[in-house]
Amino acid sequence: MILPTKRDPRFITLRRGGTLTDHDHHLLALWAADCAGHVLHFFEKANPADTRPRHALEMARAWVRGEVSMTQSRTAAGHAMGAARDLRGAAREAAYAAGQAAAVAHVAAHELGAAAYAIRAARAAAPKGEQDAAGRLECQWQREQLPDAIRELVLDDQRRRNDICWFAFDC
Repeated sequence: MILPTKRDPRFITLRRGGTLTDHDHHLLALWAADCAGHVLHFFEKANPADTRPRHALEMARAWVRGEVSMTQSRTAAGHAMGAARDLRGAAREAAYAAGQAAAVAHVAAHELGAAAYAIRAARAAAPKGEQDAAGRLECQWQREQLPDAIRELVLDDQRRRNDICWFAFDC
């Protein structure tokens, strides 16, 4: 479980009683999709015929553009995670990252799950003895992609939830 037991109001939309604007929610979804997309090749190399994780990322981006509903993106998230079930290593982590990214439309706090699974994918794909360095590089790449509008929010979320995200954000 990578979601906190108590929901952070900064990741709950204004219409649901939180403080998150739709614009920032969309930025979180796009950043999560970028994080997952950066490692998607690990899944596609292992299972090229399975398009569920790629479709999930497409749905996340389509949700931001207003082309699909939250429910459609959330459904695609579940299918991407289903693609991960029978796999191990980097391919599995990459599929989970895609699923988490598509789930951001439903729960904005899944953005950190997409990033953490992407870091785990990079670590799993690295040669023995280079996993930690690969994870740090992926984490740094992700931080470079953060839009200014959500940078402090995400970095603070990383600090707060690092312990339940496998310490993926020690970069």
